[in-house]
Amino acid sequence: MSSAQVGIIMGSQSDLNIMEEAAKFLKSVGITYEINIISAHRAPDVLADWVRSARERGMKVIIAGAGGAAHLPGVTAAFTTLPVIGVPVRSRISIDGWDSILSILQMPSGVPVATVALDAAKNAGILAAQIIGTADESIAEKLDDFKVEMRQKVLDSAKELRDKGH
Repeated sequence: MSSAQVGIIMGSQSDLNIMEEAAKFLKSVGITYEINIISAHRAPDVLADWVRSARERGMKVIIAGAGGAAHLPGVTAAFTTLPVIGVPVRSRISIDGWDSILSILQMPSGVPVATVALDAAKNAGILAAQIIGTADESIAEKLDDFKVEMRQKVLDSAKELRDKGH
């Protein structure tokens, strides 16, 4: 059995710089992950095998990022009942990212994919952690701490602005 609780997959190497943000967040809260490149179009059999075995390997959530036609999240969701979080990625062939957003967002009834904003892999990591945190108190506590830190950064920024006379 894998020790990864979250699978992070992407359609190509060019998506890695975006998708690493999910991995960084998961690592920061102590969630194990596996990261892989699997194309829904160029290696559908590899994708099907990987997704179908994800639960038995210990995964609880899958994050799938893709650009262009962006079928990876939807095809992933077709093969599993694990939660799938889609990350639309602005690619070099993208129509300003809208093709990716709509491909992931417009899933048919019965095959849901949670969708985050364009290039927002960090939010996908946060959402995956929140899903895991519903059953893992230590992760929930780390997420609470994360929210407190975000709040404090806003308060510090506001104070800095006031201190500058604004």
